[in-house]
Amino acid sequence: MNVALRLPSDLDEFLAWEERQELRYEFDGVRAVAMVGGTWAHARIAHNIATKLDSRLRPGCYACSHDLKLRLAASVRYPDVMVVCSPVRNTATYVTDPVVVFEVLSERTSRTDRLVKSQEYGAAPSIARYVIVEQDSIGATVFARPDWRGQPLTGADTVLPLPEIGVELRLGDCYAGLAFDAEQEP
Repeated sequence: MNVALRLPSDLDEFLAWEERQELRYEFDGVRAVAMVGGTWAHARIAHNIATKLDSRLRPGCYACSHDLKLRLAASVRYPDVMVVCSPVRNTATYVTDPVVVFEVLSERTSRTDRLVKSQEYGAAPSIARYVIVEQDSIGATVFARPDWRGQPLTGADTVLPLPEIGVELRLGDCYAGLAFDAEQEP
């Protein structure tokens, strides 16, 4: 017997559907995309960023990990880390207005993070800065208002300015607990 599976076709349908799923899914505006597990490096980098940010943020701003959804105009994403500076209900499963968003690259998501999400996040008025963090070497690409052009940063001692939230991060701190071959470091 064949059973037809009806998948969500718009944002509201997706949000209701995803709440009933065991796995996490993003919605790219057309279809649901399963979020699969990552590597130790990916998890470590995201954890380091969230921890460093949370300890330095002004009152009323919070670093959120990949467990909270970001609802955009036509899609739903699970950023690796985002900073929210507006009130959020305890029962909220998504936010709509983060100020800064971080994605840690992986081989599987690189194209989406660099091309698709940079456009989606650039179209979201609240997002002032989008940071794409390399997983296999120390580096990042930063998109910021007003021009929203990717600026590369490399080197452990390079400072990542986040003036929108009053924080600076040393790029190397994002990689605490990880070791790279000498040829991988800039």
